[in-house]
Amino acid sequence: MSLLPAFLTGGGGGGGISQYQNLVVEGRVLLPDHLVLIVSSKLTPPTDNLDCVYYDNMLERVVLKPVISVDGYHQQLKSIVRCHLPPLNFSASVNLRGRGRSGDVVVERREWLLRLNQSVVPSWNKVVYEAVLDSNGYTSNVVVFAKGLNLRPHREADARKFRCHFSLTDFDQGLFVFNTRAIAAAQEVFRCLLPPSILNNLDKAKDIRVSVSRVDYNVEGADEAPLPSVAKVQIINSHEHKSNTGKYELCACTMLWNQASFLREWIIYHAWLGIERWFIYDNNSDDEVQEVIDELNLHKYNITRHAWPWVKTQEAGFSHCALRAKHECNWLGFFDVDEFFYFPHRRGRYKPGPNSLRALVMKYSDSPKIAELRTVCHSYGPSGLTSPPSQGVTVGYTCRLEAPERHKSVVRPELLHTTLLNAVHHFKLRDGYKYLNVRESKVLVNHYKYQVWDSFKAKFFRRVSTYVTNWQEDHNKGSKDRAPGLGTEAIEPPDWRLRFCEVWDTGLKHFVMANLADSTSGFLPWERSLA
Repeated sequence: MSLLPAFLTGGGGGGGISQYQNLVVEGRVLLPDHLVLIVSSKLTPPTDNLDCVYYDNMLERVVLKPVISVDGYHQQLKSIVRCHLPPLNFSASVNLRGRGRSGDVVVERREWLLRLNQSVVPSWNKVVYEAVLDSNGYTSNVVVFAKGLNLRPHREADARKFRCHFSLTDFDQGLFVFNTRAIAAAQEVFRCLLPPSILNNLDKAKDIRVSVSRVDYNVEGADEAPLPSVAKVQIINSHEHKSNTGKYELCACTMLWNQASFLREWIIYHAWLGIERWFIYDNNSDDEVQEVIDELNLHKYNITRHAWPWVKTQEAGFSHCALRAKHECNWLGFFDVDEFFYFPHRRGRYKPGPNSLRALVMKYSDSPKIAELRTVCHSYGPSGLTSPPSQGVTVGYTCRLEAPERHKSVVRPELLHTTLLNAVHHFKLRDGYKYLNVRESKVLVNHYKYQVWDSFKAKFFRRVSTYVTNWQEDHNKGSKDRAPGLGTEAIEPPDWRLRFCEVWDTGLKHFVMANLADSTSGFLPWERSLA
């Protein structure tokens, strides 16, 4: 019979599977509908013989359930394992176990299980969840991402009220090695100084656990305890995908959930407009997004999928993406997979073509003042359709609201404010820099927001922004994020296909068909396999 300390084994005797030996579960977080486990190394497929192990609070019963999914994490050096929520009266200190070929039963040491069961597994709404080393050649500090301190949205906070804590152990053991002060704070992002011993040797920062606490600098001894933390400092390899000729001129970042069916059209179209590098933050999708990305990458589309398991953190995710992209990209666009840049063309004027979006941003790459370009968005409705358009959203949806809604931005990531403060649609910029509103007659964004009901109803079940209410909740019903006239249940109105239709606009449809359709078959590139 095999005994488990704080690492995994694959079963007793010769029936074990070496694939799962010596894997440390270094963090656990309770999300609303599942449990996330962070494993210290990469789990290679197949992982269908891996179980989540649940212990009851009295250590009298054990329940095994297959894992929901496994993902690469932190540049594929670690893994995320998703488990079902624990049964009633069972601990959230869930472990992992590989099923041996002989079906062996593995028994853990009781004293270790007691410690495990007594440890507190943080909830998703009060936890430090990511930490990134940010170095620009002149200064280095750590950017920490945390939920639970309830900073006001869209505003910079007083950094003097926060402190970072660095440790080589879990924080519930209270073993802190260093404390440093915060130098910037906003929303869920905290920027702290590095301890001198780490600052002099940045490689030491890797995998040090970090937490954040609130301090009262007016009252001695009134500091709060550090938040629970699963965050270890990540050193991003910024040169892994870098262009051989230096930085990419134009990159794009998005956060998605179960939108694999829209990804091909979005990437192929915008690559034609000049986007060279893609950062996809995947917020717990269970569709074929990785398969779509793998296929596109075979054709040199230069896409990185980043597993981002943290719910209601879109603003923080975009801040994280800006940190990753600033060493690779001169310009970085933040927009969703149902949003498409469009260059209107009028007879007698310059006709847009391939790389038009890249050419636009390059005009401002050396600007001493402009650090962000903003474009207005037009929201499109179902356009009389009842099923998803076979040729894609750009061709299928052609009726929109008359007035524009909101805007989207493309930024110079090196010129963002030290807080990385953003409102999803735009960022706070460094002092001395400003944004430019690009004329609608020059470029705009078609937002295919209100699609056929089967596509649209997914919005009821997941809103990724931190400060946007989930539509099933019965408050903030006047928010512009909600669809006008809908309640809190995903029930299709009888006239849904006719809604949000005030202006018939076929401009992008004709532009796409004229420039991207095959001259012989009429097929668009995302309609057929790239193989």
